[in-house]
Amino acid sequence: MIVVMGATGNVGRPLVRTLAEAGEQVTAVSRTDPGDLPAGVAHRAADLAEPETLRPVLDGADALFLLVAGHLLGSPEDLDPRAVLDVVKSAGVERVVLMSSQGAGTRPAAHGHSHLRAFEDAVRESGVGWTILRPGGFDSNAFAWAEPIRAHRAAAAPFADVALPFVHPSDIAEVAAAVLRDSGHEDRVYELTGPAPVSPRERARTIGDALGVPVAFAEQTREEARAQMTAFMPAPVVDGTLDILGRPTEDERRVRPDVEKVLGRPARSFAQWTEENLGAFR
Repeated sequence: MIVVMGATGNVGRPLVRTLAEAGEQVTAVSRTDPGDLPAGVAHRAADLAEPETLRPVLDGADALFLLVAGHLLGSPEDLDPRAVLDVVKSAGVERVVLMSSQGAGTRPAAHGHSHLRAFEDAVRESGVGWTILRPGGFDSNAFAWAEPIRAHRAAAAPFADVALPFVHPSDIAEVAAAVLRDSGHEDRVYELTGPAPVSPRERARTIGDALGVPVAFAEQTREEARAQMTAFMPAPVVDGTLDILGRPTEDERRVRPDVEKVLGRPARSFAQWTEENLGAFR
């Protein structure tokens, strides 16, 4: 059995579907019932902030997809990575795939990233077989533009011309599924990006091209973007995100080959993500 944490998210949802379609026995874990799981997939509630709630969820599990929710990263004092991994190991889980972040490698001391790095260390030291996934920014972040594009054919973002190789969430999910199911990925860190760096201005243009209408783009100040983002993200996580978006390192700008290495095909482009999700912007 494979247990998937964060089963209602942008990665967890397609991961559950991919594993179920491959015939795996899957338990989907989230704080609330998603209500639309594939046939045969069980749902269980658990909270990493209370590691003992994982114990019944992991009963009979061979592998675990471990995801730390963003709201928990905003309050790292509520989490004990080693306590979580102690429960995982004592449950007899043989393989853990941790979804970390690119920033855990490039900015390990930053708030949020530092706690993901602590989870990475706990996974490495657990004695359980492990693989770590470090995705960059998600193509699905563009959903933040859905309402203004539908209403006004307009989008806004800071750092208009800073290009980064955002990754399709389904590529992360498919890599995770392959790593959970297949051998040969033990003790590895995969850095997951899209096939090319794309700037916010270019992403807005791509959506407009797909819609067949111009999408006006306005560049926000950092302060404007911060005020908007703190409505749904912890402030320290917002600040770290804006640092990457505005002043990325060379490593954060670099396209990585790991999606293609694992899946045997190129990573999906932002244009492909747009076509798949165009209904959100109509």
